[in-house]
Amino acid sequence: MTGAGNDAMDVDAVDVTAAATGAERGAPGIAGAGPAGEGGGSRAGGDLDRRVLPLVVRIERSAPPERTDALEAAALAVLALLDDPRALDGGEWAEAVGAWDGSRFRKVVRRARGAEWRRVLDLPGVTVTSGTAEVRVHPPVPLDGWPRDLSRLQVSGTELADSREPGPPGDVVLWLNPGLTMSAGKAMAQAGHAVQLAWQASGDEARRAWRDKGLAVSVRTAGPAAWAGLVASGLPVVRDAGFTEIEPGSRTVVADVPWLRGAAGR
Repeated sequence: MTGAGNDAMDVDAVDVTAAATGAERGAPGIAGAGPAGEGGGSRAGGDLDRRVLPLVVRIERSAPPERTDALEAAALAVLALLDDPRALDGGEWAEAVGAWDGSRFRKVVRRARGAEWRRVLDLPGVTVTSGTAEVRVHPPVPLDGWPRDLSRLQVSGTELADSREPGPPGDVVLWLNPGLTMSAGKAMAQAGHAVQLAWQASGDEARRAWRDKGLAVSVRTAGPAAWAGLVASGLPVVRDAGFTEIEPGSRTVVADVPWLRGAAGR
């Protein structure tokens, strides 16, 4: 297979998602979303035309980023792409982003350092920084059509740790499931899914207010009791397709967004 490779974290996709109203949206299964033999489906037919969002995290040997910073940078990168003028109607990325954003969206997190990172910066995309982390997001690419400088990057080796407890979260919080163990790369993709659901569920006025605050977003792990309440709240919930690391249908992240809480309660 060309491009996406066969690493465990290669294709990360949302299976079923819950909108702010609590009603589930999206299709209940994805056949063949990963490499041959992964996910139990065939990659024949229209699946070859599906797109995936490349996210590249900078991990230098001497100074790896903090885990929470990397998760927040990934979420911010997804927002930056969705809000970029090039991704909007008439923009050069609009067709690719629209096709990807309107389907069962997928994300792949890869790592780069040194010359690899410099080559990544020469490709179309947006770079964001959050604390110690730098993440570059690129327009969605076909599953089998990765640019060479992205396809050659490693998917494995993105495990990161926090050297200290993260501080208090801000207004918009992506709460991770405390009962799941995910690698940093997997969690970054899940945070990206959650923030994308929050963006989709937000109206123009809410998006403007969020934009005025720099699209700020925090990522934290919920307590067990709090997690149960969050899942039942009707806020956007990510349910993973289960191609890598965790069981299909696992609820991984809840997007706790202030302006969606009222809609969730109706």
